[in-house]
Amino acid sequence: MKRIFFDERGHWDRFVAKHGGKLRANVRKEVEKFRRCGDPRNGFKLMVCEGCHDLRLVPYRCKGRFCTTCSCGETKEWARLLEQDVFQVNHRHVVFTIDEGLREIFLLHRAKLLKEFMDEAVRLVKEHFEKKHKVTPGIVAGLHTFGARLNFNPHVHMLVTMGGMKKTGEWKTYDFIPFEMLRKQWQTVVLKLIRRKLSEQEKKQVQSRLQKAYCENGEGFYVHAPKQKGNVKQQLGYIGRYIRRPAIAVSRIEAYDGEKVTFRYRDKNDGEEKTETISVEEFMGRLVRHIPDENFKTIRYYGVYSRRIKSLCKKLVSEWQKAARRWIVKAKRILKRRTWSERIKEQTGKPPCCPKCESYYEYKGEACLEDGKLKVKYAVCSTSKACLERMIRDVAGVKETKGSEEKEKAAKRAA
Repeated sequence: MKRIFFDERGHWDRFVAKHGGKLRANVRKEVEKFRRCGDPRNGFKLMVCEGCHDLRLVPYRCKGRFCTTCSCGETKEWARLLEQDVFQVNHRHVVFTIDEGLREIFLLHRAKLLKEFMDEAVRLVKEHFEKKHKVTPGIVAGLHTFGARLNFNPHVHMLVTMGGMKKTGEWKTYDFIPFEMLRKQWQTVVLKLIRRKLSEQEKKQVQSRLQKAYCENGEGFYVHAPKQKGNVKQQLGYIGRYIRRPAIAVSRIEAYDGEKVTFRYRDKNDGEEKTETISVEEFMGRLVRHIPDENFKTIRYYGVYSRRIKSLCKKLVSEWQKAARRWIVKAKRILKRRTWSERIKEQTGKPPCCPKCESYYEYKGEACLEDGKLKVKYAVCSTSKACLERMIRDVAGVKETKGSEEKEKAAKRAA
């Protein structure tokens, strides 16, 4: 992906020069973070092999929302925490979509519409449980703005508990969602949302599209909620990864010749896997439109999973569990993110090892940017500090002076 955007042909810089006036500020910010991701000039950690003392420089990552490298690891870690944190009951993967003719309206007015688009989809499901069964479900909602071909196609994915909590804390199981009934309600909600949020002048411009979307979808907009099979944790892990996945996986990009990009996608109409070849400019244009606005949360929690009341809900359900002797959740479970070393150990069965002697690496310190210059942030000893200073000079392209060499040798002798 970096090669497509930033190779010697300078596609991204040319794209900005041509379309800069139309680009959102956050798009430029996220793409620039992606450009700098993994560059040691922005900071790094020093790891040293216990056996052969091989030095390893581990650059900081950008943690950006557009970065394919960072988003892959973050998605897996988020899904792992999710499957442990939610109630261990059956969940449904519910999808709310819109008519194809309305997509451009959401693209042009994304700031006005997308947040309430998610809220309204959740409200339909939540109200069904509250009115029909007198329970509050747990819902994790994720907004996708992309289709298989990277086209703009806003839709909401939801992870919904099959059941919910009564006011007394009792958990009631229920395994049916009338998604066919919800389709017509969802259609009405979306059309009303657009009319409510747009100005009179903007409504006049889209009125024909709204009318067409209503007339051509007699059964309402598509809502899907298939039953999930298999282990509950596996369900949660899969759906969690799906909800938080990026617009395109790097594995789907099949070819790049400097001017054209070929990628693979699955056609929803016939279920077949196909390829599409487009110019680099079009490819970048399709991708960057899916970068969310700054501080916009594409994952939100509702009902008993709402961050404000989740702890209280777990406490109430725990009290009910003791009486009913049916265990759904551990209220006092402590969850924490895994370190890079822990993730490597889970994947390979052992911590990160030296390729030369297979000994383990030790953390010795790190350097970070301060006022635009790399400086030693932390070092475990004077030798590590001298080594970090030498690495900073190498990374910055500063030649060593005789005095600095002597200081480093003196630090090693002192250690």
